[in-house]
Amino acid sequence: MELLKNPHKPHIFIYDLQGMNLKSVLIVVLFFLSGTNVYGRISYHNLHHHHHHKHINGYFQYSAISCRAYSASITDFGGVGDGVTSNTKAFQTAIDHLSKFGSKGGGSLLYVPAGRWLTGSFNLTSHFTLFLHQDAVLLATQDENEWAVIDPLPSYGRGRDTAGGRYISLIFGTNLTDVIITGNNGTIHGQGQLWWDKFHQGVLNYTRPYLIEIMYSTGIQISNLTLIDSPSWNVHPIYSSNIFIQGITILAPIRSPNTDGINPDSCTNTRIEDCYIVSGDDCIAVKSGWDEYGIAYGMPTQQLVIRRLTCISPTSAVIALGSEMSGGIQDVRAEDIVAINSESGVRIKTGVGRGGFVKDIYVKGFTMHTMRWAFWMTGNYGSHPDDKWDPSAIPIIQNINYRDMVAENVTMAGRLEGISGDPFTGICISNVTIGMAQSAKKPTWNCTNVAGVSSDVTPQPCAALPPVQGGKACDFPQEKLPIEDVKVQNCFYKANYM
Repeated sequence: MELLKNPHKPHIFIYDLQGMNLKSVLIVVLFFLSGTNVYGRISYHNLHHHHHHKHINGYFQYSAISCRAYSASITDFGGVGDGVTSNTKAFQTAIDHLSKFGSKGGGSLLYVPAGRWLTGSFNLTSHFTLFLHQDAVLLATQDENEWAVIDPLPSYGRGRDTAGGRYISLIFGTNLTDVIITGNNGTIHGQGQLWWDKFHQGVLNYTRPYLIEIMYSTGIQISNLTLIDSPSWNVHPIYSSNIFIQGITILAPIRSPNTDGINPDSCTNTRIEDCYIVSGDDCIAVKSGWDEYGIAYGMPTQQLVIRRLTCISPTSAVIALGSEMSGGIQDVRAEDIVAINSESGVRIKTGVGRGGFVKDIYVKGFTMHTMRWAFWMTGNYGSHPDDKWDPSAIPIIQNINYRDMVAENVTMAGRLEGISGDPFTGICISNVTIGMAQSAKKPTWNCTNVAGVSSDVTPQPCAALPPVQGGKACDFPQEKLPIEDVKVQNCFYKANYM
């Protein structure tokens, strides 16, 4: 059970919402957009230096990008947390009602108390917070009729599992501003086994749903939650900006299909930190569209920070760039990463027909235990959406920087495979020590169609990455991205929802 704890969440104390008993819970301290306290009779400044959650004058304190003036409980709208009763209508009715308290009204919060809340998909609204009690579990319905079918993503052209449409995500939002999904480490359970079985049997009617998908939105916070057994991807922000994801625990069987953890897709200014992910696929997969559809849409993922991530992914990567990267990926910064029993560390996946680019990638402070490859990049990866892909669409891979890494029990140090006639260039690896497994492959590095340099790397890389005379530390930007400077505020909500 120790494995299931998120090591990035410090234990602190908070009063239980119902029994008023002091309980130990897992809380993260969030740093995002600042704002004003909507509850005038409690001084924000007097509490500013308190680093714990308190029950004060009938309110509870938490951290968020925006505080809310109005709140209600799902039970106020007929919600029943017995694990059997469908709450789809209750959730949508509650959110539709609370949506009238928009930015002018101070926004709203929907509280989900302890219980097992069976539900189908529901849509979020702007200036809104969904808050899950530590003992609240959102259970995704296994009734396929409760999952609406929506259009394919325009940058993908079709579903990932099937041609045509896709099932809407459990928690869905589009064209939103200032939306928060958080809690006291409450749980969202996808009950994914049904969907995994259908995938393996080849009987899916449409592409499987995700747990959380937010589209065309800005000002997104997803924090302090546990996500379990998603039907497919877990968290998918797409065509969005100013995104903060923190303190998320994601758990799925290591052989479950496509249960990617967090997939920022055609997004700008995103921060992912303090997350713990056990997955059947990539823990984090950075994307921006698929072949000709992604090229035409032309929206890159850029200005992305990933830090303090722990990942277990025996079949996939800790951080993947691609393979759907046709809109481009640029300026990704990852640091303080721990990989355990994973196939590869940072994996660049692309191929002819993808187009786009992966450039200005910076990774440092990476610790790896039991890996197949410490480094893997390939220009021969992935399928095509249809027969309309362009064979002249060649991806550009350049300025890839890895430094300050330690790995042990590694089968192969590096597998770096560019595209013939289109080499991956500007690769830099410095201050890296890789301890090889007893069953390690020979040679320890395999490099084709790549070019770059190395410095202080053990075992010595291939000839395509010659050592620099006098040593060289690979680049890592000193200036911060905008998302790194934003902060959260202390917020309060009532213990009794009326």
